Amino acid sequence: MSHPFHPPLDISLKGKVIVLTGGAIGIGAALVRLCHSAGAHVFFGDVLDSPGEALAQELHFNDAHLHFIHCDVTSYADNLMLFEKAFETCGRVDHAFSNAGIGEQENLIDPHLTLESVRKEPKKSVSVLDVNLKGPLYFARIASVYLRQKASGDGEAPVDKSLTFTSSVAGFREDPGLYAYVTSKHGVMGLMRSLRSDLSKTRPYPIRTNTVCPWMTLTRMVAGVEGLWDAAGLPSNTPEAVAKIMLGVITDPTLTGEAVYVEGGRGWKLEEGKIRLRPQWLGERQTKDLDTGTEVLGSGEGWIAEQA
Repeated sequence: MSHPFHPPLDISLKGKVIVLTGGAIGIGAALVRLCHSAGAHVFFGDVLDSPGEALAQELHFNDAHLHFIHCDVTSYADNLMLFEKAFETCGRVDHAFSNAGIGEQENLIDPHLTLESVRKEPKKSVSVLDVNLKGPLYFARIASVYLRQKASGDGEAPVDKSLTFTSSVAGFREDPGLYAYVTSKHGVMGLMRSLRSDLSKTRPYPIRTNTVCPWMTLTRMVAGVEGLWDAAGLPSNTPEAVAKIMLGVITDPTLTGEAVYVEGGRGWKLEEGKIRLRPQWLGERQTKDLDTGTEVLGSGEGWIAEQA
């Protein structure tokens, strides 16, 4: 059973440093605006240079740093450059948000495929996996290092650090026909789940790890189905509404290891209920065995060593 997520009412990010991808348009651009207006230093990347540069020019209305950096998330060097720019400028990174993503690019399992046409490699589908899954993997690896660096002005008091990913409703349910997209967004959920325990133990700062899973959001990705959706009377999100939930996930120091589903501008926590009710849907003995097996396997370092 899901529970509502209510973003904090009083949000201030003054002096905090935020790195995010996919910030030039849509939800990402709305999030850049909110973070900047809350006082954060924002370093955002995208492959869309013109809207990214225009947004950076538009938002120079306070003392906070705001930088757009060209970033192709499938490039490890580009991800690294984004974090390095923030660290060189401000000497710290407090929150990292992997938001860049693309939709389905072709029909991967086309019923009209023949013995001849199936010989052509589905490069467009692979590009979806590269952007939506390889990109977050690169981003998470680099973020895990920069987020745990202690800034010169930090004392002994705890400092809130977070790593957040944009998944989708397609990250926890099936969407027939969106084969590469659904696979990639399920992968993002798996990435968060595999990171949340380990990153919560990093020192000197534990890192909160979460995902945001928007449902129908009025961006260019869904332009072809808006009419059908409205005719069905179903709720939809604006980019600004999703960005407000995202800002809440970034700034809520108690939220960790969670997936927040966004529908009609409202947020719902999915992981808490799923984990708590596991004995009911999986079985008590199976849950106990699963938990014990997880403890036995530990962090998986033994597997890596054996395969090296």
